[in-house]
Amino acid sequence: MSPQRPGRRFDRGHTDDLMSFLAVSPSPYHAVAGAAERLEKAGFRQVEETDAWDGAAGGRYVTRGGAIVAWYVPEGAAPSTPYRIMGAHTDSPNLRVKPLPDTGAHGWRQIAVEIYGGTLLNTWLDRDLGLSGRLTLRDGSTELVSVDRPLLRVPQLAVHLDRSVNADGLKLDKQRHMTPVWGLGKVAEGDLMSFVAGEAGVREKDVAGWDLMVHSVEPPAYLGRDRELLAGPRMDNLLSVHAATTALITVATGDEPLDCVPVLAAFDHEENGSQSDTGAEGPLLGNVLRRSALARGGTFEDAARALAGSVCLSSDTGHAVHPNYAERHEPGHHPVPNGGPILKVNVNQRYATDGAGRAVFAAACERAGVPWQNFVSNNAMPCGTTIGPITAARHGITTVDIGVAILSMHSARELCGADDPHYLADALTAFLEG
Repeated sequence: MSPQRPGRRFDRGHTDDLMSFLAVSPSPYHAVAGAAERLEKAGFRQVEETDAWDGAAGGRYVTRGGAIVAWYVPEGAAPSTPYRIMGAHTDSPNLRVKPLPDTGAHGWRQIAVEIYGGTLLNTWLDRDLGLSGRLTLRDGSTELVSVDRPLLRVPQLAVHLDRSVNADGLKLDKQRHMTPVWGLGKVAEGDLMSFVAGEAGVREKDVAGWDLMVHSVEPPAYLGRDRELLAGPRMDNLLSVHAATTALITVATGDEPLDCVPVLAAFDHEENGSQSDTGAEGPLLGNVLRRSALARGGTFEDAARALAGSVCLSSDTGHAVHPNYAERHEPGHHPVPNGGPILKVNVNQRYATDGAGRAVFAAACERAGVPWQNFVSNNAMPCGTTIGPITAARHGITTVDIGVAILSMHSARELCGADDPHYLADALTAFLEG
């Protein structure tokens, strides 16, 4: 299908809602909490991995750190009923606080950070930054914390002290040049945690551990003369998490009969390889799918049959053609904003899409009345990857890599077409409906 004609507009309610979701999800833990809250309002209930599960119809979800898996069992679903899975990830490249955070030099108080994922370092310079994540207390409970106001800044060296920067390019040392400042005075051990504990409303002595990260406090915003673009943080890949959550709630609360068990699987740690207990290479998704089949009275064989008949759409952002660097893209494949979701193909299995998967995705878009585009990397450029190949290999599930085309991927602030999030959600809904 051809890209959307300029001037056609969706009701922007979905994109407005995405902007709200991005704003309240500065960390993977907040994104999981936000998705869980939406599911609860739609009638889903949380189940613990350590509890026995029942096989009754209805919506359930499991959370583990920065990951969430939610599923809806239709009335009459058999143990061998296949799954239709929407995969995504909750993490984004950023700066994360080191175990001993209090540092500084020459009268400046600073926070020691570690680089998480393949972030565009320069996009974190001279930007007002907040702090977010979770605190783990001595009793094992966790508390979310978000300081969503200007607190930190990574100051760039003035051009007067780096006269060749515009000619030779900016060169940043990850250890020496990316340490944020947050005040003046002598460095005192424990200052940051004392401050963060106060922001979270807990006693400092009760904090046993933390997972904290830096985020831009600039809110998402429409951009352009006609507001046809959306600028915001963490669209890679909370845009997909939001669309998949919306699609799951839509089919779970709708009247359309379902011949599958729809699933949302949003993992952590995709940006550094997915190898964790909350990443796509971990056991979480497989455990949920098998336990759901067994809870409905199934056997190992029933669970295996369900997996064999399942399909996963792995939804992650991809690259829109860049008007200033078009030579970096594959000449025959130039995805554009507001042209609909992209089908991502790589014959070396950096993406899991094959011809059969293409047919599934095309059918969903056709049913939804959504345009879609093809994406493949320039042969001379390395191709990124997603949770798609991991899901296909680990679970033996037919997997299709899709997403929304964006600019400035891995920047502190990314850019997409304002209608594409709605297109993606509609396509995912149609996919779940069969």
